[in-house]
Amino acid sequence: MILTADVEVTSRSGLHARPAATLAKLAGRVSSSVTLRSGEKTVNAASVLGLISAGITQGQTVTVACEGEDAEKDLAEIVAAIESGLGD
Repeated sequence: MILTADVEVTSRSGLHARPAATLAKLAGRVSSSVTLRSGEKTVNAASVLGLISAGITQGQTVTVACEGEDAEKDLAEIVAAIESGLGD
């Protein structure tokens, strides 16, 4: 099952450096496969370099997609982390 949600990036630096590393660590820990889409670019959320290369800035809306048995729980956890600013 694939579930998606749109979420606004609240981190002051967008998804660069520390916030990207925090998100990638979380995405790698959950059981679902997690991707992030911004405009035409879709990246593996478990890849720090992928997240940074997407050039996602504060206030930008991204689409998070989770695929797997625990997609609902994993999506809620990823969305909550992004909304909280990823420790930035």
